[in-house]
Amino acid sequence: MRIINQAEIRVIGCLIEKEITTPEQYPLTLNALATACNQKSNRDPVTSMTDSEVLDAVNSLINDRLVTDETRGNARVAKYQHRFCNTEFGSLQLSKQEIAILCVLFLRGPQTPGELRTRTQRLCDFDNVAQVESVLNRLCSEEVSPKVVKLEKEPGKREARYGHLFCGEIEDSVVVNHTHTHSEQVNNDNGQRLDELEQEVTALRAEVAELKQLINDVLA
Repeated sequence: MRIINQAEIRVIGCLIEKEITTPEQYPLTLNALATACNQKSNRDPVTSMTDSEVLDAVNSLINDRLVTDETRGNARVAKYQHRFCNTEFGSLQLSKQEIAILCVLFLRGPQTPGELRTRTQRLCDFDNVAQVESVLNRLCSEEVSPKVVKLEKEPGKREARYGHLFCGEIEDSVVVNHTHTHSEQVNNDNGQRLDELEQEVTALRAEVAELKQLINDVLA
């Protein structure tokens, strides 16, 4: 599969999203697809693509057999659906959870596992963040053609973000090696535990101060 540009990935993401969330309105007309591309909710960045720009992206994707024109009979309005994955002769076969994660990454850019769990709720179910991380690791770990890459943590953030690779390498981001050594994992776990202990100590100090004040009030 060739590298897809940002307009094309927005079109694919919208078609995937609407297929799942509003199947009664799918496939989409050009007008409905343009509206979906330019939604102000669940999009980052928010765009203002013209019908002509959307159609150019659609035609390019049709040439690559990633989108098909599903106009039926004498219908005057063309309708489009994606063939991005899970087609009879296509090599890209994805689970519902993998599709949901990629859809959100297509529409909203790099996300943390916590953000992905929240923002995929309309598309599929995840029991917890660990399950999201498991799916992300699977998408990252394909040796020949990884679909997702883990990025370096942003300053002040507790979770690293993940981004998709269908538009090529992610610029201005430092990629984290997916394969962690045991010692790295231990260090991460220890750091998290230390944060938790610091929070517990702070809470205990507050309780002790409150108890001292109560004792002083009784003795006064």
